[in-house]
Amino acid sequence: MDAAFTAEQDEMRRTLREILGKRCGPDEVKAAVRTTAGHDRELWQQLARQLGLPGIAVAEEYGGVGCAPADLALACEETGRALLPSPLLATAALCVPLIAALGTDAQRSALLPPLATGGLTAALAVSGPALATALALTGEDASGQWSGGGRAGGVQAHAVAAETAETTDTAVAADTGWRLYGEAVQVLDGHSAGLLLVAAHTGGFVRSRTLLFLVREDAPGLVRSRQAVLDETRPQARIELRDVPAELLGAEGADVLGALAATGRTAAAVLAAEAVGAAGQALARTVEYVRQREQFGRAIGSFQAVKHRLADLYVQVQAARSAAYYAAWDPDQGGLALAQALEALRVTAGEAIQLHGGIGFTWEHDAHLYFKRAAADELLFGPVHRLRAHAADRAGLFADPAAARPREHPAADPDPDPTAAQPTAEEPTAADPASTTSPPAPPTPPAQEKVAV
Repeated sequence: MDAAFTAEQDEMRRTLREILGKRCGPDEVKAAVRTTAGHDRELWQQLARQLGLPGIAVAEEYGGVGCAPADLALACEETGRALLPSPLLATAALCVPLIAALGTDAQRSALLPPLATGGLTAALAVSGPALATALALTGEDASGQWSGGGRAGGVQAHAVAAETAETTDTAVAADTGWRLYGEAVQVLDGHSAGLLLVAAHTGGFVRSRTLLFLVREDAPGLVRSRQAVLDETRPQARIELRDVPAELLGAEGADVLGALAATGRTAAAVLAAEAVGAAGQALARTVEYVRQREQFGRAIGSFQAVKHRLADLYVQVQAARSAAYYAAWDPDQGGLALAQALEALRVTAGEAIQLHGGIGFTWEHDAHLYFKRAAADELLFGPVHRLRAHAADRAGLFADPAAARPREHPAADPDPDPTAAQPTAEEPTAADPASTTSPPAPPTPPAQEKVAV
């Protein structure tokens, strides 16, 4: 493994940091999240044109840059530093891999080019607060019960006759014979995305399965509303589907749960890098503050207790950064890296508020942006202890070694016949000659109980 970054990666990091430093300060972030889209559309187009940010991990044949997911993680580390509100995570980390893995040739050719250029954004909609479960970050559900399981609630899909379905002239045709009904909440950028990937349950109890469907923003019966959330830099929406026409992504026999799990591993590595960038910036701002803030005639950063706390934070952030870089190289370690990065961000943001003193406890202070990002990400993709527990289960750390060991048989009879009658204490055997001459001993009478008269 070569952990060194290439010249192209260093140049991408430098250019992205320069652009975000000019266009994405704390005041600009607060102004962008209060717009209708929830992000700065002009900045998003600039990042798409100059750096090809949405199409970093998209193949060149579909108009992308053709880089590896590690480059996307590296870019997200810089966006995490600035807490950039953008559809990058929902589009490039969640939806693009699913379309590339499950979509047909026609679907990939129609959808990936506009997604790579930033002209189209996408969002992944799953029923209920089950995004972490759907991506197999906190556990694996082989039956796909998180999508509804055939019961009331969730999103249900049913097939209809093709001739009764309405037709449209969009790139995603509606006359595919599928209709969706249900509700999905906590959909990242779901209020502004031009394309929705909806996970729905179909087949009832007989052929129960989970499939992914494509829904356009102008589909009839689709109702979207932005939700009030803790972290405004992660805009979320409630999606209501009222007999909405949809197109099946790929084929019915596709391994949707496997594709979601693979996407979850890559997304975890990207999220870990993003959290590390945010934690590093929160620490840097805190160090800068304690160098300037004076108490008792000296900077508070010169006190030994403050130095020790900052040193502990530095070690934790650097350890999380190492784990995030390793996960970018090996996405199978994404869940564990995400747990370490989220914990580092939460602790660093909390200490930043503490070390800023009274000004840090005001709700309007910039330190709260990092604290709210840490809390919101852990609610969406965690919690940390469940991420670690699932990683431990996958690694088999708590498996019983005795259960995996093969059963040992006695050496005298390596292959006993289970149908053969075995001797008991009441039946004499031929190997005991005394048993043929001596009569059996009489049974012992029960003991007499003493009764008081």
